[in-house]
Amino acid sequence: MTPWLDVREIEKTFGGAPVLRGVSFAVGGGEIVALLGPSGCGKSTLLRIIAGLEQADRGSVSLAGRDLAGTPVHERGFGLMFQDWALFPHRTVAENIAFGLRMQRRPRAEVAARVAEMLETVGLAGYGGRSVLALSGGERQRVALARSLAPRPRLLMLDEPLGSLDRTLRERLTGELREIIRAAGVTAVYVTHDQVEAWAVADRLVLLRAGAVAQIGPPQLLYGQPASAFVAQFLGLTNLLEASAAGAGADGPWVETSLGRLALGPGAALPAAGSLLLIRPEAARPPRPGAPNRLEGVIERATFRGGTVRAAVRHASGTLVELDLGPDLGADVGSVITVGLEPASLSLIADRSGWLTTTPVP
Repeated sequence: MTPWLDVREIEKTFGGAPVLRGVSFAVGGGEIVALLGPSGCGKSTLLRIIAGLEQADRGSVSLAGRDLAGTPVHERGFGLMFQDWALFPHRTVAENIAFGLRMQRRPRAEVAARVAEMLETVGLAGYGGRSVLALSGGERQRVALARSLAPRPRLLMLDEPLGSLDRTLRERLTGELREIIRAAGVTAVYVTHDQVEAWAVADRLVLLRAGAVAQIGPPQLLYGQPASAFVAQFLGLTNLLEASAAGAGADGPWVETSLGRLALGPGAALPAAGSLLLIRPEAARPPRPGAPNRLEGVIERATFRGGTVRAAVRHASGTLVELDLGPDLGADVGSVITVGLEPASLSLIADRSGWLTTTPVP
């Protein structure tokens, strides 16, 4: 099946420094894909190349099977939304939303109907006559989204659209943004550096590192099976331990680590030489008699996170492990705690690239 958007082997260099290095990915019709990565990884440059605002040194971008090389920006039929929203300050909400439709010379009645539809879609019904200067940041963000969606774009492209909002508002709007894009039935490419935002909005992630693809897949895949140490640590999974030896017993595979012998669960494969063991923070549970993976340590720091506490637990070996502790485990700083580590929350990573051996405690 031909993908709706097909990006192949994109390379780009600025001033002799490579910014994009053979980036390839595809987007299916109606899918939301997030380009995710740290600042400077090339994700915004990649978005601009797809939009036609930049030219790649090598590679191709195709839409619905048609190569877009030489197709100017205004003929691609894409909707673009950026962090600053770029609204017209002295026009009403309705006039801002209608801008693209009027550029297409749509009939007045059609424009009015489409504007009303978009206002309803983004939750701003009745706001058409208001000045955008009278709106909150979240409301302006919705107007910008409605303006991008109004002309029924073939592809919606969003570059850090929530970046200028405060964290509370950003967290509230991420889920709504996904629902709005879904309701519009549009295919979207979404650029962000925030993994939580990407998880909430996207069907799949394209995680970039230094201009190259580090991993592609659904959020659950990247979180549950990160392809490298870089992927794990970028996603906030910092508990990476050397697997010094391995074997298999009656209960399945195990590895030797600085925390002692840890069972991986029946379905896990034995690690390759030099592999790392990932302990996800949700692994902690009350210890059970005779169960494997018992961990004892001193709580050095604890951060309240609503239903759980993120605790930094120092093992006798000196290894620090960050775990999410529920109310049944307790999390008093300075106290000794004993927990069990759920084997299903342990993963092996063969690719050590990007491994930061020291990570700040939150």
